[in-house]
This record gives sequence, structure tokens and C-alpha cells, in this order.
Amino acid sequence: MSHKAEVDPHAGLPGADLVAEGVRDLAAGVESVPALLVSVAASRLTSVGLEVAVPSGRPAHRLYDLLAADDPRTAHSRYNALVGRLASFARAAERATAR
Repeated sequence: MSHKAEVDPHAGLPGADLVAEGVRDLAAGVESVPALLVSVAASRLTSVGLEVAVPSGRPAHRLYDLLAADDPRTAHSRYNALVGRLASFARAAERATAR
């Protein structure tokens, strides 16, 4: 008996690992850096076919607060780097979806 493996159409895109982790964490109710990051762009990610739990509250602020709690001196640069990775993923996914 042969089983067909489910293929993730977003695998290989920049930041796909981070986004996949965030989607999993959100579905499990875990408030992590990846989950909050995905929450920030939930509507954009949903438009490219990802099932993203609806975020509550202010995920961008909670993300920054979580980063600042870990290391306040680098929170701003880490926040910007994460948002940049998310934006790269979203642009690549939008281009792939448009094909």
C-alpha cells in the first residue's frame, strides 16, 4: 500500500520554518515568538492559503514585550529582523500563489 505524502507548497520559501512553527504554536494555544509573529500577519498569511488562528489582542506589542523580556537591549533589532523574515515569506508565498 502506498501513502502519498502531503506536500507543503510553502516549504523552501524564506522563513517557512519560522512561519510553520508559528502556525503550529497558534493552533496549540502556545504564545511563542513564532506564534505572535504569525499573528501579526494573520490576514496576509490566510490569503496565501495558510490556516492561521485568529489572533487576539495586540500581537505586535506582545511580540516586542516578549523579546524585550529576554533581552531589552536587542529587542528592537530582533523584532525588525523577524518582521523582515515574515515579510520575505509573505512576498514569496504571494508570488507562488499568483502563478
